[in-house]
Amino acid sequence: MIFNRGRLDGVWLLDLEKRGDDRGFFARVFCAAEFEKHGMETSFPQMNTNFSPKKGTLKGLHWQTGGHAEAKLVRCIAGCAYEMLVDMRPGSPTFGQSEHHVLDPSERRLLYLPPGFAHGFLSLEDDTEITYMVSQPYAPGAERGVRFNDPGLGLEWPIPVAFVSDKDRGWPDFTR
Repeated sequence: MIFNRGRLDGVWLLDLEKRGDDRGFFARVFCAAEFEKHGMETSFPQMNTNFSPKKGTLKGLHWQTGGHAEAKLVRCIAGCAYEMLVDMRPGSPTFGQSEHHVLDPSERRLLYLPPGFAHGFLSLEDDTEITYMVSQPYAPGAERGVRFNDPGLGLEWPIPVAFVSDKDRGWPDFTR
């Protein structure tokens, strides 16, 4: 695995270190020892999938608080996803800052975000699907969110947001 630091504190982009021949390749997408060496979470008791049939579908921005805060390891397996992250950790040197990445299945890149990050994605193609492992099971009472179009965050999306849930549209603005 090839570990590339993201711009925000604790974010990593993981590229596969492929070993192969004319039959294809083999590569690790997770190694607890290497994750630990980079200060990353190594326990992922739950894996989720998220499917968006229409281009322009936005899901997020969500995170969990307290003892339910979750690290995520995200991979796009179909379509193309514009991943948006916002550091919601008050003591962090990158608190309130955002970072985005395009995940395309042909690149087979993974995105790691530590606990305390708001996460959302916009489907850039029809039939976009992401999978992600989380370090904590979903806890409804610990869920928080922030609006994708909060003027205080100034997040830029590469295409118009065409579909968003009432829940995601109704999250409050970010306050520092």
